Amino acid sequence: MIVISNRAGASGIAETARLFSQRGTVLDAIEAGIRLVEADENVRSVGCGGWPNLLGEVQLDASIMDGRTLRAGAIGALTGYLHPITIARALMEKLPHVFLVDQGAARFANEIGAEAGENVIPDTQAVWEKWFRQELTDKEKALWPNAPLTELCKHAIDPEISKDTTVFIGQDSVGDVAAGTSTSGWGWKYPGRLGDSPVIGAGSYADNRYGACACTGMGEMTIRSGTARSVVLYMKKGATVEDAVYEAVEDMRALDGGVIGCVIIHAIDNRGRSKVVSVNGEADDHYWMWKEGYPAPVKELAEVIQISSVPVKKTVMDTYGEGRR
Repeated sequence: MIVISNRAGASGIAETARLFSQRGTVLDAIEAGIRLVEADENVRSVGCGGWPNLLGEVQLDASIMDGRTLRAGAIGALTGYLHPITIARALMEKLPHVFLVDQGAARFANEIGAEAGENVIPDTQAVWEKWFRQELTDKEKALWPNAPLTELCKHAIDPEISKDTTVFIGQDSVGDVAAGTSTSGWGWKYPGRLGDSPVIGAGSYADNRYGACACTGMGEMTIRSGTARSVVLYMKKGATVEDAVYEAVEDMRALDGGVIGCVIIHAIDNRGRSKVVSVNGEADDHYWMWKEGYPAPVKELAEVIQISSVPVKKTVMDTYGEGRR
């Protein structure tokens, strides 16, 4: 048994490990761990307390994939509900579809009785309002919310202020593999933007026969590279989990133009071996891992590989104050 989560998963991985140790299913364990991260207001990239889009709305994305059946469920641009991971799993189990977004996702959430709630907390609202007052011109304020957002999205705020989606990948006591993700996405993103988290094959993928992969960071890069599916496919072709991740990193070197930043690739194979690489990352980039026999999850450092020169970007908290941490 093994479970890996990224740094944002610290508040949930102990519960996932507990359920694994009690011989729980990988889907139940991953969902339970992610729900705790979604409820943690100190994680500014996931769920309640996540940073909003340009209009001040917190739009949530999530996905889950069952490596035994290759079924998956994904939710995008969801507002008004607290646990998109649970809604994604219900979609996987109840509908013939894989992906629902926006109003369709909210309608489905209501039909299944998902827990409704407001994800914009007072601190989030205060920081957004300060940005609105300081960054918008009088003309833009007069037109709001119908002012053009393109230049604001490109120039106003560092898109990676939140740093991390949360991802969980694991293998349970019977050998089933799964992957789950949840995020509020880029802070100050263009409304309706979807990153890789809900995109099966880009942000996550799981297959009992080979293993699982999930990514955090600059989702536009992993969408363009098909990273998560590629890692699993390289393992299918005979690569070790380590070499499969390295091949996926090499694929990213072909990216030309667009936003290039940090991506952290988390992978396991079906024998419980793992590899985590931080592309364009920093020396302290880390993740959490638990294996059968461990008394508690442990923090491990990711291997850092630079594929481009990435400038240090200003964050919203640098610009608008510390807020509530």
